[in-house]
Amino acid sequence: MIDPSIESHYGTGYERSRLFPGGRPSLEYVRSMELLDRLLPPPPARLLDAGGGPGTYAAPLARRGYRVHLVDPVPLHVEPARQAAGADPAAGFTAALGDARELPAPDESQDAVMLFGPLYHLTEAAHRQQALGEARRVLRPGGRLLAMAICRFASLLDGLYQGWLDDPDFRPIVDQDLADGQHRNPDPVGRPEFFTTAYFHTPDGLAGEIEQAGFTGPAIYGVEGPGWPLRREWADPRRHEEILFAARSVEAEPSIISFSPHLIAAANRS
Repeated sequence: MIDPSIESHYGTGYERSRLFPGGRPSLEYVRSMELLDRLLPPPPARLLDAGGGPGTYAAPLARRGYRVHLVDPVPLHVEPARQAAGADPAAGFTAALGDARELPAPDESQDAVMLFGPLYHLTEAAHRQQALGEARRVLRPGGRLLAMAICRFASLLDGLYQGWLDDPDFRPIVDQDLADGQHRNPDPVGRPEFFTTAYFHTPDGLAGEIEQAGFTGPAIYGVEGPGWPLRREWADPRRHEEILFAARSVEAEPSIISFSPHLIAAANRS
């Protein structure tokens, strides 16, 4: 169901530590939860979390009262998700192995669908349309789609601030990302910080794919905002609030949302 290089990358555990460096929630995670709290229908909505990993978002959303079912194509994710669901009765949700292109849910059975992963790990446009079509199929009329994408310019900007642009392994990755959005890491296990096989969207490209799948009114939000390079200052309470203020202030401003490494799209099923 999934490219072996993607499964190998997630098997390293790098992504979990990235979202919670030093055990603290990252800017990406905090802002993603903020946007979900605002953009999802209110609980106890029925929510299908497709590509939900080890339950990073499913568990807190279940605690808020959502009826969550998680599917993920990586076995190393599904078992921890089940353990997380069983460890805390207040965070109870269900989890199963599954593919966003063939969702295990009846037609018009969900109030919301989250695609936090499939749209960047499905590197072929036809497969992304298949996942979006499945999301539309299982949503009730008026149901809500929340989809995450990685921005086309994420590697360029991260490489600039990390000092990687002269790395002979990293520079070709950036060149390819900018050319066509097809992100390939030649050593996803040895260099997990360079990410793994993925497709990186432009904001307009993301909105266009969602509209093509039959959704209405897609709105695109920049997740991290302009303060994400200030990683070392994120732990300072005053700077923490300033970084969040900056992200919130320009989250929907078309001229700056591409500075965010991650984008979240919200749309409705017609």
